[in-house]
Amino acid sequence: MALIKITDSSFDQDVLKSTLPVLVDFYADWCGPCKMAEPILDELSEIYKGKLNLVKINVDENQATSGKYGVMSIPTTILFKDGIEIGRQVGFGGKLAFEDLIKKGMG
Repeated sequence: MALIKITDSSFDQDVLKSTLPVLVDFYADWCGPCKMAEPILDELSEIYKGKLNLVKINVDENQATSGKYGVMSIPTTILFKDGIEIGRQVGFGGKLAFEDLIKKGMG
């Protein structure tokens, strides 16, 4: 399952109002490490299907949301639960780093 692309206008509905925890991948098409993260995040979206939503938002096209959450470098992955940020991974840390972040939302 590919990650769902969201926008500034859909962020509240897709992330903050979600009944499931949501892992948001802040990325850009030109970002090499973002491209490395994508297949891993796709795989994790299958593993955690029904327990966690994984979405991505393009920082170039959606600068309001990136600015609101202080995303200064990409990739940045932020985990939200009940509309609140509960964890953040800056940079590409591999599958284990993503899994560690996800586990914060599963407890």
